[in-house]
Amino acid sequence: MIKSKKMFYTALILFVVSLTLNLSFPNENPLGETIASNLNLPVRSTNGLLYVGIISFSLLFASLFLLNNSINKYHVRAILFAILVAIFAPSIIVSSYQKTFATGIYAVSYESESSSCNFKMINKKTLHGVCRLPFKNYSSSEVKFSVEFYDKYDGEVPMVTLMNNNGPYVVELKGNQRKTEKIETNIDVSKMKNHIEGGNAMGVNIILKSGRKMRKL
Repeated sequence: MIKSKKMFYTALILFVVSLTLNLSFPNENPLGETIASNLNLPVRSTNGLLYVGIISFSLLFASLFLLNNSINKYHVRAILFAILVAIFAPSIIVSSYQKTFATGIYAVSYESESSSCNFKMINKKTLHGVCRLPFKNYSSSEVKFSVEFYDKYDGEVPMVTLMNNNGPYVVELKGNQRKTEKIETNIDVSKMKNHIEGGNAMGVNIILKSGRKMRKL
């Protein structure tokens, strides 16, 4: 079935590298972007093009091309299988790692799609904020960490980052506990020139910190 082992193994290597770059762990962004940021390499162009995404896609395309040319038959099946693996494997790998080997904040899953923050003015100087953040601790040990908020896009009027005025907030999760943490605070906006007077935010972006460990989710 394999007519060129060298080409086949090269395809596997490129495929694995492409998958690795796309792993959304330990941060929300793909692992490739995290590595690039740590090396002070540009993540995106001035036009918004993601360099890591382009590289990852190029590696995946090259691996599929080499795979197709390294086997004698079942070309369509092999390509379709590889594409399915590329789509679903990253999330399965992360989930499996958190449920088996991960410890501390790395064993904590944050369900950002179910998170929310609500804001409303309670007087002329005070903004009341309430955030609900769902977590799941996959380890059997208790995990304690602090939570900070960040707005994903620059240039916007601060919203969820206003919660940091009275932060950071400490969260404790027992072993294998699923918990929706409610964070509530009053924010003094009397000295702010521009601030929101109310609103809702879904899919809240947060930063988990425990000692020197940090995850941006």
